[in-house]
Amino acid sequence: MKYYSHLEDYIKDFYIRLCMTTPALLDFREIAEKLGIKVFYWPDTSQALFAENKPFIFLNETLSQQQQWQDFCHELAHVLLHTGDQFYMSPLFREYQEHKANNFMYHACIPTFMLDELQLNDSTPQTVMKLQELFNVEYEFALKRLTQYLNNHRLVPDWNSEKR
Repeated sequence: MKYYSHLEDYIKDFYIRLCMTTPALLDFREIAEKLGIKVFYWPDTSQALFAENKPFIFLNETLSQQQQWQDFCHELAHVLLHTGDQFYMSPLFREYQEHKANNFMYHACIPTFMLDELQLNDSTPQTVMKLQELFNVEYEFALKRLTQYLNNHRLVPDWNSEKR
């Protein structure tokens, strides 16, 4: 029996609502358009902000496509889940938000419900490269997400179905 975290359920519902059910459909430009988020490219660090209650995501223009996708998902977490200006927050709360945004990023770039379809059992370099290509992420990113997935989704025995 498989159990999913609140975040995994949230991301699955989010992508299903956007009609993005396969890795090939994951495109940050499309996500931004469907959510009404304006994306801009600039030479500074990627960030999200609101102006007049409208969300904007600024992506560093010098990053690779994979890094821009990863940064977009991190900044998307701030748009969807967070409020307030980090400039005025306590350092601990800012750190908490960043930790949550990083966790969201890994799950949004490589969603659990899509990994389930692949029936993964190992983290060999070939498997990691397959995920890297399929989800358009960097190798180390794919390795970390695969490790998370395998650690959290090994089959858990269903003790209720055991004969006693």
